[in-house]
Amino acid sequence: MRARSTTIRGDPRSIDDGVAYLRDEALPAMQQMDGFIGPSVLAERLTGRCIVTSAWTDPQALHASDARIRPMREEMARRFSGPVEVQDWDVVVLHRVHRTAPGACARVTWARTVHEPMDRFVPAYRSNLMPRLEELPGFCSLSLLVDPQSGRAVGVESFENRETLELTRGDARALREEFSSAMGAQVTEVAEMDLLLARLRVPETV
Repeated sequence: MRARSTTIRGDPRSIDDGVAYLRDEALPAMQQMDGFIGPSVLAERLTGRCIVTSAWTDPQALHASDARIRPMREEMARRFSGPVEVQDWDVVVLHRVHRTAPGACARVTWARTVHEPMDRFVPAYRSNLMPRLEELPGFCSLSLLVDPQSGRAVGVESFENRETLELTRGDARALREEFSSAMGAQVTEVAEMDLLLARLRVPETV
C-alpha cells in the first residue's frame, strides 16, 4: 500500500475552512478514483500546520491520481493560506485497537535510519516498539510509513483525547529514545496534533 502526505503550513484561523473543503468537496471526488482507500487529517491549531494523508492500494493508483489531485492541492493551499509539501510513502504497519472518536489526538514522530537498513528497522518496530506503545493509556491505533530510498520514516500513534496524549508523553519519549538508540536511528521531529479526520480503510498489517 502507498500513501501521499500533503503538509500545509498555513494560517491557524483557516484550519476549519480547509478541513470543511476536504470533507465536503475533495473527499467525495477522491472516493471516485480507482485505488483510493481513505484520508486522514492532522492539525496543529497553534501553528496552522496541517497534514493530509491519502492512502492508495498500490503505486499505480497513487500515480494515476496525481493529475486529478493537483487542482485539489492548489485549492487546499488557497483555503489554508499556506504552501504545501508533498511526500509519498510505503504503508508498512497499520494496527488498530480502538476506533477514534471526536477529540482524538496523535503523536507524530519523524525519523531517519542511519546505521540499520529499512528492512531491519520495520520488523524491529513491529516486534519491539509497537507492543509497548499499545500498552499506553488511551492508545487507539498506530501506523508506520517509510520512504526506503531516503531512509525516512514517520510513525503516528493516536490516543483517545488530549489528556491521554499528554499523560503518555514521558513514557512515549523514553520508548522512542530507547528504540532509536538501539536501531541507530535519528529522531528529527515529534509533534502532538489533533486528529480531525480518520477515514483510512487500510487493512490491518498485524
